[in-house]
Amino acid sequence: MADARKTLKNLNRRKLPQRKTTRRKQKTVFSLGKHVILPIILIAFLVALWHYRYAMYFFFRQKLHKQYEVSLTQEMRIYDVLTRHDSHLYGIDVSHYQGVINWDKAVKIQDSFPISFVFVRATAGKNLVDRTFHANWKELDEKGIIKGAYHYYRPDENSLQQADNFIKAVRLKKGDLPPVLDIENVPQSQSMESLKTGLRRWLHKVESHYGVRPILYSGEDFYNRYLYNDFSEYTVWIANYNFFVEDIQPDWHFWQFTDKAMLPGCKEAIDVNIFNGDSLKLKSLLLK
Repeated sequence: MADARKTLKNLNRRKLPQRKTTRRKQKTVFSLGKHVILPIILIAFLVALWHYRYAMYFFFRQKLHKQYEVSLTQEMRIYDVLTRHDSHLYGIDVSHYQGVINWDKAVKIQDSFPISFVFVRATAGKNLVDRTFHANWKELDEKGIIKGAYHYYRPDENSLQQADNFIKAVRLKKGDLPPVLDIENVPQSQSMESLKTGLRRWLHKVESHYGVRPILYSGEDFYNRYLYNDFSEYTVWIANYNFFVEDIQPDWHFWQFTDKAMLPGCKEAIDVNIFNGDSLKLKSLLLK
């Protein structure tokens, strides 16, 4: 028994150095990882900080002045998307939700990105005229800014009465963008096929009146699910605010990517749009 105990002790002693060696290796690997990974993380953080410096400036300036409810991630996305599309044209769309806009100051989005065009809400449904439409329309016309008018479509109201409402309110002229039909909601009292019939009636009547095919606006999901197969011949203006969508898609003519941007001369946040082309391509869309 004594010999067996001595043998066991000797075996245990032989194993101890192996454990120490393993621990030393683990400490060395951990130390090496700490000295390599942490600097990489720090450098990546500093690069991101520099890249989004203007976005953070606008964000904290808004917070200081208590202007708009915009998160830092939203501000960073706005700046990043606009920067990525510096070969495209930027525009905004407005309605009475933005209140009275000082168009003398409303020149650049986030104080940095010039506005090339403006869409203005003219009408909604069969009888509503946006209360700021005529003032905005007149100001934009006087300043020579490319402008377009849009109609907010109410699915459960008569489509031809809605078209008449738009036609009575909006006078388009050479150099204006085509009229826009904004459809975002499914109907409550009719089928989708009936809705599509109504949309076609609105589009055809408005096209007949102005002599130009309208633009179709909708959210990406709504457009892909209900409109893509039946209205693919129209110029499309797609709304998609997804944080992970960074680039305009090839088949989107206009992309509305946020409703949280800042515009000097405007007290409320605005929608921002990117046109999928340059000034010559935009000019080809305008009324002749």
